[in-house]
Amino acid sequence: MQRPGSRPPPDQAKAIFAVFGTTCSAGAGSVENAVKRLPGIREAVVDVLNNRAQVLYNPCSVNEDRIRETIESSGFQAKLINDDTNERSTQICKIHINGMTCTSCSSTIESALKAIPGVQKAQVALATEEAEVHYSPKSVRYHKLLEAIENTGFEAILIRTGEDISKIELKVDGVDNDHETRMIEKSLQELPGVQEIVTYRELNKISISYKPDMTGPRTFISVIESTGSGRVKARIYPKGGGREARRKKEIKQYYRLFLWSLVFTIPVFLTSMVFMYIPGIRHVLDAKVVNMLTVGMVVRLELSTPVQFIIGRRFYIGSYKALRHGSANMDVLIVLGTNAAYFYSVYSLLRSAYSKDFKGTDFFETSSMLISFILLGKYLEILAKGKTSEAIAKLMDLTPATVISLTLDSEGNVVSEQEIDGRLVQKNDVIKVIPGAKVASDGYVLRGESHVNESMITGEARPVAKRKGDTVIGGTVNENGVLYIRATRVGSESVLSQIVRLVESAQMAKAPVQKFADRVSKYFVPMVIILSFSTWLSWFFAGKFHAYPKSWITSSMSGFELALQFGISVMVIACPCALGLATPTAVMVGTGVGASQGVLIKGGQALENAHKVNCIVFDKTGTLTVGKPMVVNTRLLTNMLLQDFYILIAATEVNSEHPLAKAIVEYAKNFVEDKENPAWPEARDFISITGHGVKAVVQNREIIVGNKSLILDQNIAIPSDAEDILAKAEALAHTGILVSIDREVAGVLAISDPLKPGAREVITILRSMNIRSIVMTGDNWGTANSIAKEVGIETVIAEAKPEDKAEKVRDFQGSGYTVAMVGDGINDSPALVAADVGMAIGAGTDIAIEAADIVLMKNNLEDVITAIDLSRKTFSRIRLNYVWALGYNLLGIPIAAGALYPFIGLRLPPWIAGAAMAASSVSVVCSSLLLKYYTVPRKLEMHGIKIE
Repeated sequence: MQRPGSRPPPDQAKAIFAVFGTTCSAGAGSVENAVKRLPGIREAVVDVLNNRAQVLYNPCSVNEDRIRETIESSGFQAKLINDDTNERSTQICKIHINGMTCTSCSSTIESALKAIPGVQKAQVALATEEAEVHYSPKSVRYHKLLEAIENTGFEAILIRTGEDISKIELKVDGVDNDHETRMIEKSLQELPGVQEIVTYRELNKISISYKPDMTGPRTFISVIESTGSGRVKARIYPKGGGREARRKKEIKQYYRLFLWSLVFTIPVFLTSMVFMYIPGIRHVLDAKVVNMLTVGMVVRLELSTPVQFIIGRRFYIGSYKALRHGSANMDVLIVLGTNAAYFYSVYSLLRSAYSKDFKGTDFFETSSMLISFILLGKYLEILAKGKTSEAIAKLMDLTPATVISLTLDSEGNVVSEQEIDGRLVQKNDVIKVIPGAKVASDGYVLRGESHVNESMITGEARPVAKRKGDTVIGGTVNENGVLYIRATRVGSESVLSQIVRLVESAQMAKAPVQKFADRVSKYFVPMVIILSFSTWLSWFFAGKFHAYPKSWITSSMSGFELALQFGISVMVIACPCALGLATPTAVMVGTGVGASQGVLIKGGQALENAHKVNCIVFDKTGTLTVGKPMVVNTRLLTNMLLQDFYILIAATEVNSEHPLAKAIVEYAKNFVEDKENPAWPEARDFISITGHGVKAVVQNREIIVGNKSLILDQNIAIPSDAEDILAKAEALAHTGILVSIDREVAGVLAISDPLKPGAREVITILRSMNIRSIVMTGDNWGTANSIAKEVGIETVIAEAKPEDKAEKVRDFQGSGYTVAMVGDGINDSPALVAADVGMAIGAGTDIAIEAADIVLMKNNLEDVITAIDLSRKTFSRIRLNYVWALGYNLLGIPIAAGALYPFIGLRLPPWIAGAAMAASSVSVVCSSLLLKYYTVPRKLEMHGIKIE
């Protein structure tokens, strides 16, 4: 592989094609396989995110037109484009942000990022304290993104800059000077695949971003140790950093601040609320220092000042940053409320010192207790928020700490074995996995047989049998037997990394309902400030003009002080945080629970759409049926050997990725000697007619294999015998395949694909949930109707091409339905995209299906019900959170303003209002956390469907 940015060698050229229609990795795989079969192809990679294919080839053996024609023969449109840069047209940058308190903060940062030229999309998640920015690396560098966030007054920490890049941190000991450091950096830069190197001399740390398919951490360690003076040693940097480490640091910080605030606040509370009722101590506290200034007032001033300005410093910083950018957040309310109480108390204290008859009251306990309760609330909120992202933490912990790496000789015999750090595994390494150990990375079995528990990745509880050639997923557990595995995907390429990224992206994506909270947050704080001042003025003037009896004022305070207390209570009881956390925390927990059940939901939009679904369109093959079709009958209509017949059609079908084609090829292996590696004749001029069949020239004979409509489209007559055989096959719910040799129908194949267990029960449950079910397939009407009748579906659409499926989905949407499309992603991509909710079923390791909104990792139909039920439960929780957050503010603010005081004498002191405010945020997060106890619907168990 050549280094990024350098030119390919003379015997190697590079072509970039725009490929239209590859919306899932199944389609991308078929393009890659087709191109790789051409002579002279070194590498072919399809990027489904950007609809591009990159091909490295020998121009002496193949040209660009031949490559383009091959892509188009796979059923996709292709166009050659000029490659001016090796950088992706769009990169995704993840940034951690410190200091956000409510949706006003996240909205300010989002606006600042979107204002940067080259930024295509920016999402800031309050719950995860992270930003995801889609940007063009040609127009802007990620450093500008960090600067923009820091200019808004928040701390920005880069997490990663692109999805195709892995990052490793190495601890390097023994480097004595800058010259040696530069030498090491230069040596690393020369390695192919190295993207960026950052050196931290004070920590003896080197951070390296690289492409895992080109290089890896063991190579870096080897280069560093060989470049140094001989004393240089490198190893993986001890674990630390990351979301969980930052969360723990923040929890520790708030806990420490809260404890320090208690050290000062408890004595303040005692001197103002408790000791005043103990005669001996009261006498000491009431002793005059000068004029009317008492010892108690001085003690409270000295104790509350550190709480207000040192412990509460973070609130001042937060409010300054917000006001500097023309917005107001939670910190502004806290600072205004506590300052009002503190500085009025200081005024009262100074006036007492200079007056011989002034009897004022101080509220030092109000400001101190407010800050203490708010710190307690923030501490509990961060604790609870940490639990909402436990799903990601559990996924990231699946990789083993150490692995056994093997060295093999040319004949495949083990030469040596060595235990290494699990993060040092590189592509093409051979790993030994003993019983009970975790599989280190994605790969395939070289040797051995065992059962592997994949429940932690796919949710499938039953162990899966593995033998030579089978694929394995990193993070899964080997049950019995020793497996020798060849690593194929490591680092950011692995299934586990892709799942983590998918869940992280889902937790970043805002549900449309979140827009309501964003709109409210813009006006919430200014409105609360206006209400607070209005409350204070109303009560003050009411007292001034004797609008209420003097008995309402306690002996310990004046009318002005009563009004001030009401005003401060309104200021601090209002809680925009609860509104801001209502949606994202529920989405985080919901998507995390879904991931643990093998249901990957791609964010709030998918959740919101899924809960409205009232019509589900099912693909047939691989969705309602098992997806492993088998040839059950063959009828020849010409005089030839069955072996010759199957060799011709297998040579044609081996180029297709369709399940029916694979079934034919698998059956044809029975007619050759070498079943493991059959040698089929060469197929020339291969054409795949999507949804109908294939066509090629084999041994100078034109072979067409497909359905009835394909044969008729080719103007080939279908004999009556073939028509009768087709009709009988369709009556038995079999798929009839016609084979034409030299434009004559030579045979008919019957292929059976049995129904999935529980399919009928799932359709019955969906009907009870008022959801309409529809079968839509490219198969013939007879087979489609038989399958539909068997499962209890009334509406059938058959012989539909992929583009027809998308059109039919739009027709149902036009009739007022919210449509979900359930398919296997091979030829259902247009329909998955067109549907309100696209569900890719049985994806297994193929989790990069971009067309789907929901990826069902298991091959179980009941997960369709789980996905819809979970989305409904999550959205109900979001509604409940909003009802609580809005209800709390709508009820709390009037009570804090003294609405009930004239009737029942109920008044909320500011410190109680502050405690209520802190509790409201915690309660919303805890409400979302209840989703962690979600269980699959009881209806599934009642209908006798076994839940794995």
